[in-house]
Amino acid sequence: MMDFMGLMKQAQQMQAKMAEAQLELEQTVVEGEAGGGMVRVTLTAKGGMKSISIDPSLLTPDEREILQDLILTAHMQARAKAEEAMAEKMKALTGGLPLPPGFKLPF
Repeated sequence: MMDFMGLMKQAQQMQAKMAEAQLELEQTVVEGEAGGGMVRVTLTAKGGMKSISIDPSLLTPDEREILQDLILTAHMQARAKAEEAMAEKMKALTGGLPLPPGFKLPF
């Protein structure tokens, strides 16, 4: 019975740490850029878009498709950074747990 109680205590601690990690990830900001910094996208580490910055020189009808591509590229770069931040946080949380490869806890 003692092992079960210890396991329950560990589960509660992990749950508290995960809640804390989710708050930290919501406050962690990452940025992606494209076109030499002419387009910048800022996201939270959980993927919420915070802002987008576009150089005024790209705001012409002739540059429409280029601008669209640059926004997508900047967003993809920011999203990759967000996923990396989430992975690092999970690695810190689950450091001693024997989780199978590819196993994702709810974030």
